[in-house]
Amino acid sequence: MPADLPMRIHGPEFVAMSERVLRATELTSRLNVLPFDDEVARTALLEQILGRALAPGLTIYPPFFTDHGLRLELGERVFVNQNCTFLDYAGIRIGDRSMIAPRVTFITMGHPVDVDERREWLTGGPIDVGENVWVGAGATILPGVTIGADAVVAAGAVVADDVEPGGLVLGPKAAPRA
Repeated sequence: MPADLPMRIHGPEFVAMSERVLRATELTSRLNVLPFDDEVARTALLEQILGRALAPGLTIYPPFFTDHGLRLELGERVFVNQNCTFLDYAGIRIGDRSMIAPRVTFITMGHPVDVDERREWLTGGPIDVGENVWVGAGATILPGVTIGADAVVAAGAVVADDVEPGGLVLGPKAAPRA
């Protein structure tokens, strides 16, 4: 599932990714204006976005955003609340029975810190969320993070490091470099 990273921005892989981003954006923009009670059309668009049939019991409340979709794996009975973003080019897996609160953001891609490389490369890593995880409102999950089964990510948390199974993480991560 994960993409090969780092990726040169001006290479053929980037061109293919860019084309998929445009397609995913087109599909999600159509999804996000459907009447909420049009479950048949919503399911059809989500299956196009994800490139497969939906897992049993999967619930997604729009608006919903993804930049790729084909590398987003949502398990059985997963609940995704409104206004969530999945930047999934490097791969995101959400385990069975996990709950994602409103405004949660999953980011698998980024740019190097070095200013000379920033506009030349994409970096990142897959995100793996175990079974029965609860991610609170407004949390941000960064590239390469694994969240163990039964863990809780508190509202507003920025998760840059792995979370142990059954663990609880909270608070902002940002801090100046020493």
